Amino acid sequence: MAVEDRVRSFLGQETPEIGFLGEECGGENINSDLTWALDPVDGTANLVHGLPLCGVSLGLVRGDRSVLGIIDLPFLQQRFHARDGSGAYSGDVRLKASGTCSLESAIVSIGDYAVGTAARERNRRRLAVTRLLAERALRVRMFGSAAIDLVWVASGKVDATIAMSNHLWDMAAGVCIAREAGCAVMDANGMPHNLDSTATITAAPGVRDAVLKLLEDSRSLT
Repeated sequence: MAVEDRVRSFLGQETPEIGFLGEECGGENINSDLTWALDPVDGTANLVHGLPLCGVSLGLVRGDRSVLGIIDLPFLQQRFHARDGSGAYSGDVRLKASGTCSLESAIVSIGDYAVGTAARERNRRRLAVTRLLAERALRVRMFGSAAIDLVWVASGKVDATIAMSNHLWDMAAGVCIAREAGCAVMDANGMPHNLDSTATITAAPGVRDAVLKLLEDSRSLT
C-alpha cells in the first residue's frame, strides 16, 4: 500500500493528464489515452516469506499496447526499462532474448497456480502445461513473480515463460521490456499479445513454435 500510495501521488503530480491503475486501490482517470499500470509488489508471497524474488512493476499503456515499462528488483539490485521502438535495457546494457533453438535445451518458467475455491478447475490447463514441459523442456521453474519471469526472458536467462493469465498491472511493464528485447510475446493461440489476451506467453524466437505446439497439445490433456 505504501509503495502504491507514493507512486500514485508522484505520478499524479508529474503527469496529471495520464490515468493510473494500481493493483491495490484501483483506477483513476483510466479512460484517458494513456494509463499508468502499477503492481507495487509483484511477488507478494515471496516478499512475505523473505524470498528476494519480487519487485515493483510500472508500465505505461496506450490503447491496448504497452509502450513503456520499468521493473525494479530491489533485493537483486537490478532495474530494467524499455520504451516502444527504442530497445530494452538493464542499466546501460541492452537486453536480448536467448539464442536457444530447441525446447529440449530451454529453461521455461511458469506462472503461479491458481488458489481458492475454483483452483481445481482453473489449474487443469496449468497442470497439463507443466506435465508437458516436464517431458519436453530442459528445466521448469516457478519464480512467483510475473515481472521476474518477463525480464529474465528478455535478458536471456530464461528461454520462455508461460502465464495463463493477463492482469494489466502484472504484465504491462514486462511485456514492453520483453518485446523490445526481441522476444515473441503472444496469447496462448500465438496471436500478438494485447491487453485483452487471456494468457501471456513470452519466448525466445528459436523456441516460439515449440512452445505454441506444447500449448496446443496441452488442450487434449484437460
